[in-house]
Amino acid sequence: MTQNKTRIQSLVHQFLEYVEIEKGRSLKTVDNYQRYLYRFLDFANITEPQEITDDLVREFRLHLNRQMGARTKGQHTSTLKKKTQNYYLIALRSFLKYMMKRDIASLAPDRIELAKVGERSLDLISPQELDRMFQAVRGDDLKSLRDTAILELLFSTGLRVSELAGLNRDIDISKSELSVRGKGEKIRVVFISSDARDALRAYLEKRDDMEEALFVQVSPRVTKDLEDQKSLRLSPRSIERILKQLAIKAGVSKKVTPHVIRHSFATGLLENGADLRSVQQMLGHASIATTQIYTHITDKRLREVHEKFHGKKK
Repeated sequence: MTQNKTRIQSLVHQFLEYVEIEKGRSLKTVDNYQRYLYRFLDFANITEPQEITDDLVREFRLHLNRQMGARTKGQHTSTLKKKTQNYYLIALRSFLKYMMKRDIASLAPDRIELAKVGERSLDLISPQELDRMFQAVRGDDLKSLRDTAILELLFSTGLRVSELAGLNRDIDISKSELSVRGKGEKIRVVFISSDARDALRAYLEKRDDMEEALFVQVSPRVTKDLEDQKSLRLSPRSIERILKQLAIKAGVSKKVTPHVIRHSFATGLLENGADLRSVQQMLGHASIATTQIYTHITDKRLREVHEKFHGKKK
């Protein structure tokens, strides 16, 4: 990017500020938009928004389709995945919508079609595997109580790992619900099971630090001198590692992440009769289209019920 911004570069900069301030998106989302749009500008070499045409977008799509994907052991494994290519197109389409909103002449956003991708497969953990993880984590030491509370809360609420990591200990666990700040700074209510409340209570009663975070590090190295610690709050990555270690300890061979438990939470609700709109609200999805990925799982279950009911005639 040149030091003296062209008009198109200035508009992209304004769009990124709009995404952060007006739309309330996270800094990570803004960074992603910036990376995708800057790559488009580097490829396009244009100065004005009206220079974005169908032909230019087509050439950019060809360029993306011919790029190599991530490296494994020093070698590229494949071309850029269609899903990844779509991220660039989504960012460009959002930018075009922003310009249309400001009455700036450019390509119409609906001229950009996303690449077709296969149906998204969902990794799920079975109730039996989850029970084995609960058995593996049992104990009355602080680490065991913390990890049990993490597992129970994820299973009870379907929280995103970032939402779980951001919780503070001042939550009222006497209630069966709590407010969570999700994507786009949107607040939603999630419900806590009695098992999750009991696990949280046992964990908090064992805590003797003054840290405001709900879930904190408990190793002797970091709790030795609390006054010198900036923060003991567990990061999302730390929570992911905790679940990975629990799965190994429980003999669960599949990869278990907070998002896998979130998937299982959603499919469990649908299989037990919850409607899609309610699940959308509990998960904090902005669009119901995102929630609809779970219907592929429940459709299979409904088919099995139908076949059992309409079995072969005697």
